[in-house]
Amino acid sequence: MTDKFGVLGKKSPQRTGVERVVNAPLPTVYGKFQAIGYLDHDRGDEQVALVYGEPGSENVLTRLHSECLTGDAFGSQHCECGDQLESALRAVVAEGRGIVVYLRGHEGRGIGLLGKLRAMALQAEGLDTVEANVALGFPVDARDYKVAADMLRDMGVRSVRLMSNNPRKREALVENGIQVAEEVPLLIEPCENNITYLRTKRERLDHRLPHLDAVAHWS
Repeated sequence: MTDKFGVLGKKSPQRTGVERVVNAPLPTVYGKFQAIGYLDHDRGDEQVALVYGEPGSENVLTRLHSECLTGDAFGSQHCECGDQLESALRAVVAEGRGIVVYLRGHEGRGIGLLGKLRAMALQAEGLDTVEANVALGFPVDARDYKVAADMLRDMGVRSVRLMSNNPRKREALVENGIQVAEEVPLLIEPCENNITYLRTKRERLDHRLPHLDAVAHWS
């Protein structure tokens, strides 16, 4: 006799890893993508990869984009996230092929929306982004990129040209079996509202942001 668990009184083994659930066309202002939806059974998050053209398996222009509601949806100038997402989408269209993996559960470097807003409030009082996370009892960076590697592997990708300024993303992909053939800088012109945040990312989180030297006059 069976029930919703498969066998009455006995729970079926829990699934792990990522499962491809749906593939749907997604026309955007940048171009027509395929949105491939995944379920991360390990964390319970719903994930999506935006695929343009026929990416192939080698040297695929790729962006791992951490979810950022304030930047991606609201145009916040506290960070450069929204501009980076737009630039990455435009880049894969210009390339004719590529993938943008949009990583949900990464809000505020993995501390969640409310945690991020609390950290932003502390930054307004003078703490930097690293100090704010620590003051709230959060890790400096709680993001995990294994799911991104699993999604890329499911799509048949073996090596990428990674659009990122963050060396940790490269390290995480390599550790999880995806080779990084090239790191492609994704540099956004800073503004007065985010220059302190960006300098902290360069000085304390090792992000490669050489263009900040051109705005050294800002306090």
